[in-house]
Amino acid sequence: MNAININTLQPVDSEIQTDGLPPSWRETTLGEICSRIVDGSHNPPKAQPEGLPMLSAKNIQGRRVTFDNPRLILADDFAFEDLRTSVSSGDVLMTIVGAIGRTAVVPENHSPFTLQRSVAVLKNPHIDSNLLAYFLEAPMLQNYFADNAKGTAQKGIYLKALSQTPIPLPPLAEQVRISDKLDALLARVEAGRERLERVPKLLKRFRQSVLSAAVSGELTREWREEEDASWTAPAPLSQFTELDVGYAFKSADFSTSGVRLLRGDNIEPGRLRWREAKCMPPEKLKDFEGYTIRPGDVILAMDRPIISSGLKIARATEQDVPSMLVQRVCRFKPKPDLDPGFLFVLLRGHNFITYLGDKQNGTQVPHISAKQILGFAVSVPDLNEQAEIVRRVESLFSIADRIEAKYAAALSSFDRLTPALLAKAFRGELVPQDPNDEPASVLLDRIRAAREAEGGKRGRGRPAKAAAGSGDGAEVKRRGRPPGANAQAGAEGAEPKRRGRPPKVREAVSEPDAQPAAVPEAVEASAAPRGRGRPPGAGIPQASSFEDALRRLEEQKLVRTQGTRQVGLFGDTED
Repeated sequence: MNAININTLQPVDSEIQTDGLPPSWRETTLGEICSRIVDGSHNPPKAQPEGLPMLSAKNIQGRRVTFDNPRLILADDFAFEDLRTSVSSGDVLMTIVGAIGRTAVVPENHSPFTLQRSVAVLKNPHIDSNLLAYFLEAPMLQNYFADNAKGTAQKGIYLKALSQTPIPLPPLAEQVRISDKLDALLARVEAGRERLERVPKLLKRFRQSVLSAAVSGELTREWREEEDASWTAPAPLSQFTELDVGYAFKSADFSTSGVRLLRGDNIEPGRLRWREAKCMPPEKLKDFEGYTIRPGDVILAMDRPIISSGLKIARATEQDVPSMLVQRVCRFKPKPDLDPGFLFVLLRGHNFITYLGDKQNGTQVPHISAKQILGFAVSVPDLNEQAEIVRRVESLFSIADRIEAKYAAALSSFDRLTPALLAKAFRGELVPQDPNDEPASVLLDRIRAAREAEGGKRGRGRPAKAAAGSGDGAEVKRRGRPPGANAQAGAEGAEPKRRGRPPKVREAVSEPDAQPAAVPEAVEASAAPRGRGRPPGAGIPQASSFEDALRRLEEQKLVRTQGTRQVGLFGDTED
């Protein structure tokens, strides 16, 4: 691996650069500071209607572990898969397939779960878990993960590349200060974002209130009293406007250039959009001039007219022409006593949207007919009041538009704020250094010493040697064997197992007349080799209920942790 400048995470030709980092910090790698890094199951068991949860990347959201729609697996499958990940409180989880780089810290008293391949478990007993999770989401490391991801259909970061990820190591006391500071600052950022995200709903309510006041006459009541004006009695819309429905142009004549065809997909609430527009050669439209769109035309989608953001109605502008009206899209042609601008106000009101919602038919694609549209009852003021209503609505809407623009700018600032804070923390600029802190070099020496005490530095995918208990020698654990899979003391001579399979518990024989060594029930029950024909319940003793199964799983995990196992750096190879 090339030397890494921790501030830019770009390969350099010299030794690792320390420029910019505080003197008490050290540069290291994830593989150096984590006692074990492993991903979840590469071959998940069959999903069940009931069982224990096996989570994936979709369950790591907002720096939290969620249990929304998890894969549920049988208890014995869970016991086997848990040998691989053995998730514990304080572990850092990171998504490594698809959406790479989302993190979460496993909380205290968490519900039991295991993982699929898209999530990695970083066990780090020597550093602050919250800080590690924050550092992994810093922009420099996010760029590193993106640059080192492999794959075609769905990119992922291999465990080898993950272990080689360069990362700064602050003194332990400073780690806590940085983590606490980030907790406080990011909580304020999220609170501000939540308040800011109320703005679109408030603006939507404001615009609807303006439209309701406009079409009911409340907006211009004082003006009307001064002018001694009045409104007509309710009458069908057909008395005030005609309707053109678009033409069914042959799709075989569509092209990527020429005159744009205005389809329902091109209409959004309040505007037209032309992404992925279909076109027709001009020479094939000579006989269809009556379907030409003009600036100011009011356009309504007849298929699925109402969507989550509102009614698919818009008014054409100079930028929207030339274009042609296509089938299942209609254009209003107001009569002389109806101002097109007032018609646009009238049709965006709550009453018309409610009317269409009740009248539209069809299940897969709701549709509204021209006859139904023209049957909507309306009251209309004289042309002078119509013009005054349009003026006032546009004035109030322009205020809402300016607020919306400021909202968008503020939201963009919030989006940049979190990465900026994480970057400052990553560079050691977020909190002041304390000269009385124990340097990170001492912490790093302790981590290395602890590794040596466990059997020396372990390579990727090869767990450390484990003492054979009362035996004379040490048994070398095979690559990929889940931690805790060895038998208790006295189980020397266990035969090698295939990767990922828990070993059978062998009887210890010290003398010809010796009795077989006692084996705890949970270990004995999980010792049977796992295969496709494995009988149900072979992984743990038979449980009488879901709660009983959880209790027995915890007992089994306790038995494993009390054995002689040593954790390995990696639980799988680079697939």
